[in-house]
Amino acid sequence: MSRIPSTPIKTSLVRPAEGDKVVVGVADLAVARDASKSIITYALGSCIGVTLYDPIAKVGGMLHFMLPESSVSIEKAAINPAMFGDVGLPILFNKVLEAGAKRERLIVCAAGGAEVLADDGHFRIGNRNRTVLRKIFWKLNLLLASDDTGGQHSRTMTIRLSDGQIAIRSQGKESQLWPH
Repeated sequence: MSRIPSTPIKTSLVRPAEGDKVVVGVADLAVARDASKSIITYALGSCIGVTLYDPIAKVGGMLHFMLPESSVSIEKAAINPAMFGDVGLPILFNKVLEAGAKRERLIVCAAGGAEVLADDGHFRIGNRNRTVLRKIFWKLNLLLASDDTGGQHSRTMTIRLSDGQIAIRSQGKESQLWPH
């Protein structure tokens, strides 16, 4: 994992909500502990959305990262580490624990990582994002409870903090990612 200078990131435990939804933008993350809220992110194409949830503490978090490795732009990573999987995932993990989650109870899910750009497979951002996800979770000794990654379609991901239910919306259809 890359080392990024300690700088403020654009997230906090208190984030303006749209009604009962906390919205996570592209290259953003949010952590909440209000069981009446849901956390949602849109437009997961090659980007990956990752959720961490503690069912006892009712603490949840979500990261929407764009690129796998911060080494492509240390400057951008210093300003917004949530843009990169290698530095954003450990930050999400630490923020969820700081909010009261317990590591041994975490339920981890992911969605996105599609190959949506017509680049003839040259950049393969979705594939590279899926690879870094597996590497980081291996280093953190975490397992994915469920995932909906790959393919060629964009997704919207929502986690409901009252029970941890994760819904995926893609191509006009909604499915439940967790629990399955």
